Amino acid sequence: MISHPIPPVFDERSEILILGSFPSVKSREYGFFYGHPSNRFWKVLKEVLAWSAEPVDTEEKKKLLLESHVALWDVIASCDVTGSSDASIRNAVPNDLLPILKAGRIRTIFCNGSTAYSLYMKTIYPSLGILPVRLPSTSPANASFRLEELTNEWREALRQALPVIPEKEAEDEY
Repeated sequence: MISHPIPPVFDERSEILILGSFPSVKSREYGFFYGHPSNRFWKVLKEVLAWSAEPVDTEEKKKLLLESHVALWDVIASCDVTGSSDASIRNAVPNDLLPILKAGRIRTIFCNGSTAYSLYMKTIYPSLGILPVRLPSTSPANASFRLEELTNEWREALRQALPVIPEKEAEDEY
């Protein structure tokens, strides 16, 4: 059984909560969410939230998330898992989301990918009763979505909950 080693990111200004499933081996080594260089999470958020640059270190990531009113954590507190394979997750014990929900002004919970969504529905939804929004996974294993498509899907979903998200600028038609 592996326990989740990364604390959640949130504060009283948090308006949306993004949940992954469980940290990958690389993220656990790195000590923060989405630590694998080929995961597109930080690239997508940079575009969706109009950050001037993709954050490079943990402190910068936390700062930009909180400034953008985004809380971040994972569905699972501990589980049996082989490597980084979401499909291998067994004996999942959910995280307690109540501290985040009580501290912030969470309007919407988003799940990053089908596994996070399925685990949430199985382990958290029955007691919490808040239906999440499933987003396409930013994992490199989700090869069916190019970065631009992924970014557009995330932008449209998050705009519903965070009105401060800018619309995508029209591209020149020249």
